[in-house]
Amino acid sequence: MNTKLQQLAQSLLPTKEVRELFIRCIEEDGGFDGDVTTKSIVQKDVLGRFAINVRGTGVISGLEPLSRSVDTFGDLMITLHQQDGDCVQDATIAHLEGSIRNVLLAERTILNVLGHACGIATLTRKFVDAAAGNECIVCDTRKTTPGLRMLDKYAVACGGGTPHRLGLHDAALYKDNHLAGLDNPSLKLQEAIEIARKDRTLQFVEVEVDSLQQLKEALSLDVDIVLLDNFSIEQLQHAVEIRNTADRNPLLEASGGITIETVCEIAQTGVDRVAIGALTHGAPWLDIGLDAIYE
Repeated sequence: MNTKLQQLAQSLLPTKEVRELFIRCIEEDGGFDGDVTTKSIVQKDVLGRFAINVRGTGVISGLEPLSRSVDTFGDLMITLHQQDGDCVQDATIAHLEGSIRNVLLAERTILNVLGHACGIATLTRKFVDAAAGNECIVCDTRKTTPGLRMLDKYAVACGGGTPHRLGLHDAALYKDNHLAGLDNPSLKLQEAIEIARKDRTLQFVEVEVDSLQQLKEALSLDVDIVLLDNFSIEQLQHAVEIRNTADRNPLLEASGGITIETVCEIAQTGVDRVAIGALTHGAPWLDIGLDAIYE
């Protein structure tokens, strides 16, 4: 696994939080003593070995945090055969060994987490590949699964995308609802930006615009990024021209209904970023199964 992804995994998904997630999942299933099926047919001391298999083609995500926290399920050992970020087809990505009772307790949680994360990574890679050849990065949004924000954003990174702000705390993004009803939005915005920058260290300050006129006004502000919401291709091209000849040159981010079919054309306009909510809220799961090995 590349060092950057490993560091990101441990930053976004520290072991304590991953274990807490697994425990919540176990509790949803009835708790550590709740597996009536397995307890009725498998003796305590029976050991087994199982393969975690990808059925189909996709990008791996979730193995690194799983490997650090698999002991949450009991005395289990996992051996990884692929790394997060790898693209595989019909492959065994890991082996799981230990008490069969513990393996079966862990099975659905492990497959749910991996299938979900790998699905996001796989869709992200498709967008990244579609936009390739342009100096434009693919970003996610805050349209993430409730309670799984950091897993979703880590999965985006595994697919080659760039996580946007993690939450409301680490970057300022002024959208239309923040400006609704203001008499002088530009003046109020500049005051707000000064307050936000003094309040804390921010990754960036961004403001959303809906028109080229609003873009011109935003270019007078102390912003790092301007979000171009639902702009047409022609409007995006004009926006890039306006930005390139302005005194301030913030990054331009296109957003709104971007698809695999349109992302390349959008990237070709010269925008610096595309923000795509579908990376996380529209990704189908990757089919992953757990299969017993009989030796």
